[in-house]
Amino acid sequence: MTSQEILDLLAPHISERRRERIDQVVTTRCKSIVPVLDGIFDTGNIAAVLRTAEGLGALNAHIIDTQPVKKVSARVTQGADKWLDLTTWKDPTACVTHLQSQGFQVVATHLEAAVPLETIDFTRPTALVLGNERDGVCEEVAAAADHRCIIPMRGFVQSFNISVAGALSMYEATRQRQDKLGKVGDLSAREMQILKAVYYLRAVNQGERLVTRLLGLQA
Repeated sequence: MTSQEILDLLAPHISERRRERIDQVVTTRCKSIVPVLDGIFDTGNIAAVLRTAEGLGALNAHIIDTQPVKKVSARVTQGADKWLDLTTWKDPTACVTHLQSQGFQVVATHLEAAVPLETIDFTRPTALVLGNERDGVCEEVAAAADHRCIIPMRGFVQSFNISVAGALSMYEATRQRQDKLGKVGDLSAREMQILKAVYYLRAVNQGERLVTRLLGLQA
């Protein structure tokens, strides 16, 4: 099926208000800023960063899952994981190599040999790597990253909590794109229509099954 066929089939099953919201969100989606969570221990922090990323317009996110045991938190993504496309990796080097092969500059948050966050050019496709709560990004990511950045601190503490660091970093990325490019979203018209169809499928209960049933009624 084409994306337009899916839209035509499902539109009557989605409220006008919801369709308008999907239209608005799709126009601001950004595929060029990708958060990467490296070895995060607390699932609450994962949820918080994903929620921030989705709220600021991210389309995709990557998780490097190297923690054999995690702290399970009650905090939730508020549905962010439903609207983000998530890719999970076990090998940090493979993740970085893949992103670089796709044209992303890989920027790792780090405390050593790092430049201030605001000096990074976020108008370029950028994968922003946030490290775990105790050790930061792993050695493999730090070594392979194109840049290391740090959020300037003006107090006595050395670093922000991972969820706060993620929010500040993602906000800086979107601020730069808005200021320098005039917009955050970067999808083509065709990409927006495809994404809109995907969101229609996610917006209704068991979207794919509903499409199959509706096609059967038309036959």
